[in-house]
Amino acid sequence: MPGAYSVSEANSLIKSAFAALPALQRIQVRGEISNFKRYDSGHCYFTLKDGKSILKAVMFRARAALLRFKPENGRMAVASGRIDIYERDGVYQLYVDNLFADGAGDLMAAYENLRLKLQGEGLFDQGRKKRLPPFPAAIGVITSSAGAVLHDVITVAGKRNPAVKLIFFPVRVQGPEAPGDLACALCKMNKLKIADLLIIGRGGGSMEELWAFNDERVVRAVAESALPVISAVGHETDVTLCDFAADMRAATPSQAAELAVPDRRAVLFAIGNQRQRMARVIKARIGTLDAHIRHCLNARAFKRPETLFAARAQTVDKLREGLRVNMAGKTQKHEQNLRALAGKLDSLSPLAVLARGYSVTTDEKGAPIKDLCQVACGDMLRTRLCCGEIYSQVRAKNAKEGVGNAQEKERP
Repeated sequence: MPGAYSVSEANSLIKSAFAALPALQRIQVRGEISNFKRYDSGHCYFTLKDGKSILKAVMFRARAALLRFKPENGRMAVASGRIDIYERDGVYQLYVDNLFADGAGDLMAAYENLRLKLQGEGLFDQGRKKRLPPFPAAIGVITSSAGAVLHDVITVAGKRNPAVKLIFFPVRVQGPEAPGDLACALCKMNKLKIADLLIIGRGGGSMEELWAFNDERVVRAVAESALPVISAVGHETDVTLCDFAADMRAATPSQAAELAVPDRRAVLFAIGNQRQRMARVIKARIGTLDAHIRHCLNARAFKRPETLFAARAQTVDKLREGLRVNMAGKTQKHEQNLRALAGKLDSLSPLAVLARGYSVTTDEKGAPIKDLCQVACGDMLRTRLCCGEIYSQVRAKNAKEGVGNAQEKERP
C-alpha cells in the first residue's frame, strides 16, 4: 500500500518523537526491581514495576560500576536516566544512569537533583575536560592536614619522581565549614598559579562525611578551575559530584598521585628505548646511504665519465662531416648556376654587343635614334662605342630605298 512505513521506519519515527520530549531525556522513576540480571559484560537488565505497570530498564557497565548498593528483586529503588526506543526490538526502556535504593534519604535526593541541574548546565561535559600536564613541576594538594591523603600523595609522588614539588593547601574536608574552605582553596590556587595541576580529596567516609564534595560551590569551583583538577574523594565506590566536574577522577588519593606524577624510572626507561630505537634507525639509514654512495662511486659515470659521451661524440662527428659534404655539394651547384646565369647576362649586355663592333647613337637628350624622322640636319648626335663616345652633327640624312623618300641635306 503506498505510503505505508516499514517497521524500521516506524520505529525510527517513534524514536525521534521520544527524543523530542525533554521530560523523557531526564527522568526519575520509582519502582520495585524485578527480573534483575547482571551479564558477564557488566551490563544490568531489569524491570521496575508498581501495582499497575512495568518498565524495562538497562544500566550499562560504566554506570553499573558506580552502584552504591546491590540491586535485588523486590527492592524498591529510584532510577534516573532517559527513556528511549530500542529500535531492533521495537520496545521502549529506561536507560539508567543512577540507581538508588528507595528511602536513602533527603541527601540522596538532593544529590540527584543537583547532579541533574549541573549536568543540564554542561558542567560535566567531556568537552570541558582539560588534559593533565605530562610532566608537572609543581602539584597543589588540597586536603586535610589530619587525614592520610597527604601522606599517601607524598609517598607515591616521592617514589615516582622526587623532583616534583608538592604544594599543600590545608582545608577542612568535613563539616559545615568545609565547602567554603574547599572552594576558597581552589580559587586561591588558581589565582596564585604556583602549581601545574591540583589534587582535591579526602579519605573514605559516609555520605554525610563526604557531603562537602557534593556542595554546589565546590563543584562549580572545580568545574571553573583553569588548572586541571584530579578528584580523589573516598574509596572507589564513593562517587561525588566533584568527580563528575573534575578533569579526572581517581579512585583513591594514591591513584591520584600516580595519575599526576609520571614515573621517573618508566620515563627514563622509555627514553632509553627511544634512544636505542633512534640509534638503530640512524645506523640503518647511514648504512643505506653508505651503500648508495659506494654504488655511485663504482658506477661507470664516476669511474670513466668520458664513456658516457663517446658514442654521442662519434655521432656528432658523423653529423658534422655529413653537413660539410652536403654544404659543399650545394655550394658547388649554386656556383655553377651562378656562372651560367652570369654568362647569359653577359651575352645580353649592350656592352657585349658594342664589343662586337656595334654602336649606339642617341640624341642630345640620350634618347636612342631608331628612325630618321627623329633627327634633322644640324642636330647633334652622340654615338657610343665599345671604347668610348663620338659627338657628331647631322649634315645630311638618306633613307633606305623603299623605306621612304626622306632625303635632306644641310642647309647652306
